[in-house]
This record gives sequence, C-alpha cells and structure tokens, in this order.
Amino acid sequence: MDANEDRGAGAGVTTGALARKLGISPTTLRSWDRRYGLGPATRIEGRHRRWTAEDVAMVQEMCRLTAQGLPPAEAAHASKAHAAKAHAGQSRTGQSQAEQASAADEVPLASAPRLLAPVDEPADGPETASGEDPVPADARRRCRGLARAAVRMDAESVHEQITAAIDTYGLITAWEEVLIPTLRSAGRKWESAEDQYVEVEHLLSWHVSAALRHSYARSAARNKPADARPVLLACVPGEQHTLPLEALTAALAEHGRRVLMLGGAVPVEAMEATVRRTAPAAVALWSQSRSTADLPLARHLAAMRWGIHGARTRSHVLLCGPGWGLRSDPELLRPHGLADAVRTMLSVSRSGGDAPSASQEHATETA
Repeated sequence: MDANEDRGAGAGVTTGALARKLGISPTTLRSWDRRYGLGPATRIEGRHRRWTAEDVAMVQEMCRLTAQGLPPAEAAHASKAHAAKAHAGQSRTGQSQAEQASAADEVPLASAPRLLAPVDEPADGPETASGEDPVPADARRRCRGLARAAVRMDAESVHEQITAAIDTYGLITAWEEVLIPTLRSAGRKWESAEDQYVEVEHLLSWHVSAALRHSYARSAARNKPADARPVLLACVPGEQHTLPLEALTAALAEHGRRVLMLGGAVPVEAMEATVRRTAPAAVALWSQSRSTADLPLARHLAAMRWGIHGARTRSHVLLCGPGWGLRSDPELLRPHGLADAVRTMLSVSRSGGDAPSASQEHATETA
C-alpha cells in the first residue's frame, strides 16, 4: 500500500508506531483494547488498525494514570470518561467530524498531551478530616507508578516522577517512602528473574542519582555553607553503593552544611589523607554488605587526632548502612536511616570540639 492509499484508508497511526511513541509494547496496547475497550474507535476490515488523535489522547491518559499508580481497570474507566468528555466538548463547538479527521492527519503525534502532568503540580493524595498525614498511602501509589515507568523504560516519566516526589514530600520523606521502596522492589525483581530487569534497576538508579545531585547543586548554590568544619562521606573500600550517601549529601546541603563526598570504594590511604587535611567534624562510612564492613578502619579514623598540643581534636565517626549489622562500639555512632543520619550529622557538626563516645552521647540524650 502506498502513502496516498494509506492516508485514504483511514486517519491516524498504526499500533506499532503508537507503541514506539508511548514507550510501551504493542502487546500492551492490544491487551488494553481486549480487556478495557481502549482501542481505535474505527476499524477497517482487512487493514491495520489506525489510531486517531482522539484515540491517542485516550491511551496517553491511560499511560499517565497508570504511571501515577492507579490500577489499570480504574485508569481505563477514567481514560474513557476523559475521552468522552473531550469529544462532547468538541461537538458543542460545532466542529465537524471531517474537520477533526483533517486535524488528526495534520497534527504530529508528538504534539499530543504530555504523558505526565507537570512536576510542580501537587499530588492529589487522600485528605483526612483529622489532619492525618496522607503520605504513606499516596507514597505507595507513587511507588507503583515509578516502578511501572521504569519497567516500560520510560526515562522521561521516571525522571519526572522522581522529581515530583522530592518536590512534593521533601528529600528525606521522598527517599524513605518512595525511592528506597521502589529501588528495593526493582532489586528483588532482578534477583528473582535471573538477571532479567537489570536494565530497569540501572535506569532507575541513574535517574535517582541524577535527581539527588541536582538537589545538592541547587541547595549548595542557595544555602552557602557556613565557614565551619566539613563533614566527610565515603563508601568503605570495596563498596560501590553510593546512592544512600548521595541522598545524605543532598539532605545536608539543604541545611547549609559543608559536605565532602568521596563516593564509592575509597581507599584507606585516601580517607586518612582527607581526614588529616580537612579535619572533618564527622565522617560517615557506608557499608551495604557485611563483606565490606571494616570496623578496624572505622576505629582507626575515630582515633586520629590533630591540632596543637593541649587542644587536639578528632572526628565523630558514623557507621551507616546495613553492612555494619548490629555491631556497636562505644567510640562510634550508629544512625538508622537517612533522617537519623541527618539529625546526627547536624548535631555533631554544630557541637564541634572533640568527639564524645557513643555512651556519652546516650547519657546526654537521656539526661
């Protein structure tokens, strides 16, 4: 069939072309058509199905709603209602079907409505008369939507949803309620699928990292760090998981703290040299697995002292991450979670002076 015959046979695009534009598989489009009736309004026997501009808008609304975590059946019902309302509005304007078909042919698919709402729109989370925090239920919906976007390899949607979560909840809550649960879910799916979905986890991790670094850069430019001792963040030797420390870096920057983030698998010699050169108020060491947790290294850094005789000082050392397990040491601090790590870092960086032991910290808190 030539181009002229194709245009005469009907308006719109094929299922394959629409699937490529939306970042989903043709099988998904056919499944939505079969299960929920989200198919082309007109079909020509013996020819490929053609999706008109109205059909495309309806499917894009379906993608938008499912990406936000709405169950597919509910999203389909809402998408069809949205399409019917839009059609009724066009009919009231007196626009003929011929004019609509012509417009569908002339307007490129890329000009159709965006897959997601703008990131600065507030989330429509459930409200309660008692003033109860709606974040947990809404966060679960966002987790589902973010995971679905990652599985579809929809990079734009993944980026927008991560940004929207941070803007809506704040960095710490977004990390603990949306980003970490979604990352863990992607990791479990990869482990159970025998190396399938590894690309999904990598895509998700990259965009989380990009959002955290953007947040850090924005906060660092807005909140000029005070002229005080910095805090040092580093993964222990052999540890490559940097995302939690990137989140801690961004959160501390929001509070105007000077942060030295060294990244993954930092050699012992580099840590020692940085501590001696910068005299950090605190050092956060991240370990994701027991195989990388190096307690002697942490004790060594905590014991390092500098300064003039009679006024020598040292750094507080925080053991961050699940790799440390239940290990404890009276000279080391053990925060649990991002919020706790931020509180601890802010506390020790304000106090200055020599690092108290963990037992002294506990005695102060309970006094």
